[in-house]
Amino acid sequence: MTETEENVTEEETPEAEAPEEQLSPKEARKRARSTHAGESSPQRSIQERQQERAERRARKAQQRRVYRQRVKERRASEPRGETPAPVEEKAGGRLKVRQGIVVSDKADKTITVRIDVAHRHRMYKKIVRTSSTLHAHDEQNEANVGDTVRLIESRPLSRTKRWRLVEVLERAR
Repeated sequence: MTETEENVTEEETPEAEAPEEQLSPKEARKRARSTHAGESSPQRSIQERQQERAERRARKAQQRRVYRQRVKERRASEPRGETPAPVEEKAGGRLKVRQGIVVSDKADKTITVRIDVAHRHRMYKKIVRTSSTLHAHDEQNEANVGDTVRLIESRPLSRTKRWRLVEVLERAR
C-alpha cells in the first residue's frame, strides 16, 4: 500500500466514535452559553429583525402543522367505541358526607352550614384551620342556628344547593 492509500483508508474508517451524550435542553443551553466568547452580535436593522422574526414564526407554524397532523392521524387510527351509554347518577361511588354548624336558617327549606377543617401543614407542621360554607336542603325546616348537623352530597337542587340534611347531631343550647 502506498502512503496515499493508507491516508484514505484511515479517513474513511472513523475510529470508534463515542456516542454523543444526550443533554437536557437546559444543560445544552448552559454549555452553549459557556462557549460564547462574549462579543455582541452585529447591529441589525429593523427590516432584518422583522425578517428573522417572520422566518422564526414560519418555522414554528410549520412545526405546529406537522404536530397537529400527527395527532390527528393518531386519533383517527384509534378504535372508535360504540356510542357512550347514558350517564347515570352516581351509582357506584360513595356520596360525600360533611359535618358542620348551621349559621343561617332564614331561607325556607334551606340552611347554610359552616364546615370547619383543621389539617397539619405539610412543610411547617402547623395546624391550619379553614372553613367553607355550604347550602343544604332541609325539607322539614328542623335545623336551627347553632345546631351541629350532618350533610350528604346530592344532585343540584338550586343554583347553590348541592347538599341535603341527613340528621341533626346536636341541638344548640
